[in-house]
Amino acid sequence: MDTEKDNLDKLVTDIAKRAREASLSLATIDTAAKNQALHALADILEEHANALIVENKKDLAAAEALELAKPMIERLTFTPERISKMAEGVRQVAALEDPVGEVLESKTRPNGLVIDKIRVPIGVVGIIYESRPNVTVDCAVLCLKSGNAAILRGGKEAFHTNTALAGYITQALELSGLPTDAVQIIPTTDRWALNELLKLDQYIHCIIPRGGESLIRFVAENSRIPVIKHYTGVCSVYVDKDADAELAESVVINAKTQRVSVCNTIENLFVHKDAATTLLPKLAKALADKNVELRVDSTAGDILGDFDTEPASEDDFYEEYLDYIIAIKVVDSVRDAMNAINKYGSGHSDSIITTNEVTARQFFAGVDSATVYWNASTRFTDGFEFGLGAEIGISTDRLHARGPMGLNELCSYKYVITGDGQVK
Repeated sequence: MDTEKDNLDKLVTDIAKRAREASLSLATIDTAAKNQALHALADILEEHANALIVENKKDLAAAEALELAKPMIERLTFTPERISKMAEGVRQVAALEDPVGEVLESKTRPNGLVIDKIRVPIGVVGIIYESRPNVTVDCAVLCLKSGNAAILRGGKEAFHTNTALAGYITQALELSGLPTDAVQIIPTTDRWALNELLKLDQYIHCIIPRGGESLIRFVAENSRIPVIKHYTGVCSVYVDKDADAELAESVVINAKTQRVSVCNTIENLFVHKDAATTLLPKLAKALADKNVELRVDSTAGDILGDFDTEPASEDDFYEEYLDYIIAIKVVDSVRDAMNAINKYGSGHSDSIITTNEVTARQFFAGVDSATVYWNASTRFTDGFEFGLGAEIGISTDRLHARGPMGLNELCSYKYVITGDGQVK
């Protein structure tokens, strides 16, 4: 057993060493070469779509045999349309401006020194994720475009799909003359390999976990490497007393039902008491028509007496359902709504529906979340929707990055000082 662990330690350490060497090369590669690799990858994905679906079906069969939850299987599934969208996403990243080398600040000191603060790659980024194989491509292309090497450790649920995708990425790197170690996948699902990966702070500069709360907490608690993360997506909509009824219904239905299995879907609905009597029945009917289970506090339950509801427990408002379930509470004021969101929410994405700008501005200042919306669905918290290209993740941390993370968030900076012989 010790020999097996030793072999895994060596495997992961070798991958990390090669990634570090590749990252030093990537930092000097020009934009055209990086874009060439991305366009090559997009073409390869489209050319091999059928073969990729064959590999994906192996993972789906295993997932169904294990009776995995429907939301997880939905995230795991590849279709021709999703592969086409993924390839288009790669091309969109190629079209984005290269952040590397951007001058963030420049100043000339009294002694004549010119001090430039420039954007540079982080170095080596480790991405740990579960059942969404599109993450393999999203993260690889963002790391490449921003000059970072990537080490990918996907979940066992998507092992065949991820392995195929990693092979296509290697092909694109070879065709473009980029170091093939720039993107590597951990070729085992053994948990020991993950444990070793999280120790290698001499080679890896950042870890980004994407998946369920238990995985992310494990990574955060066991990593020697800085971690950028969000634990859950407990998002909310607050319908204010000054809300437009039609707009409120449209946003709530979209935010809850457009795709229930993703982290920017709402789990809680808060309604101002002065609007609850008239608006809540309309919202409840629209949700019920979409087969959403309604878990309600006592005030909402009294208003919705003719509806099929369940009493909401305190724990229900903390829950990330990722399913056709919503918790509903009637609140006395925008202040109460903000307090509830800050108490129950995960700091991800929250929206206010109101025609009152003063109230909206109060909501913006008082809700402690990475993204806050006014009269719009939380479903827009996404790298593509924000114009960032494919996102590498969404952070609810305060340091380095917050919200959807694109190319700029995969960079650090350095100071470049130019002189003409100055000495101190």
